[in-house]
Amino acid sequence: MADAQQNNDDNNGKQANNYIKFTGLAFQMIAIIGIMTFIGYRIDVSSGHQTKWVTAAFALFGVFSSLVLVFRGIKE
Repeated sequence: MADAQQNNDDNNGKQANNYIKFTGLAFQMIAIIGIMTFIGYRIDVSSGHQTKWVTAAFALFGVFSSLVLVFRGIKE
């Protein structure tokens, strides 16, 4: 009976750790995409571009970078 309780406690601890880990990955994704988009936007504004190509390029780079971060985080 004690073994079943201990296994249940271990599973709850692992689930909590996974929850924290993946929540952290989500916030990191948001930060990377947001920062890269902001950098691209500032470059477009300072250059006076009519079409925001640099913003789009930096945003896509942020998305791909955050996906790499997620895949590396899942492997761990």
